[in-house]
Amino acid sequence: MTFGNGETTDLWTLAVIIGLAGVTVLTRCFFFILDRPWGLPEWAHRALHYAPVAALAAVIIPEIVMTQGHLITTWQDARLYGAAAGAAYFFWRHGILGTMTAGMAVYLPLHLGLGW
Repeated sequence: MTFGNGETTDLWTLAVIIGLAGVTVLTRCFFFILDRPWGLPEWAHRALHYAPVAALAAVIIPEIVMTQGHLITTWQDARLYGAAAGAAYFFWRHGILGTMTAGMAVYLPLHLGLGW
């Protein structure tokens, strides 16, 4: 198939795009298609309480302990001390804004001042 800009797309690519669009529509409309109310099992409700923490840990922890795909090998990394200060503040006061402020108050002088 040729488009107005001269690029061509084969039928296999179009079939995959249409198939993926169909699967997306079906999965998003699944709960509207059902004729009766559907609920999650109790174990799934309990598991969803931990999902935000697990997702946050999966994103943040590699950023703290890795650089360019490798574990850091030195203690002279400002991210370690900033994360420790933020965690300490959170366990002390349980405030999110203070956690970020404490972590950045330790991270920035070490990173900008000492070049860690």
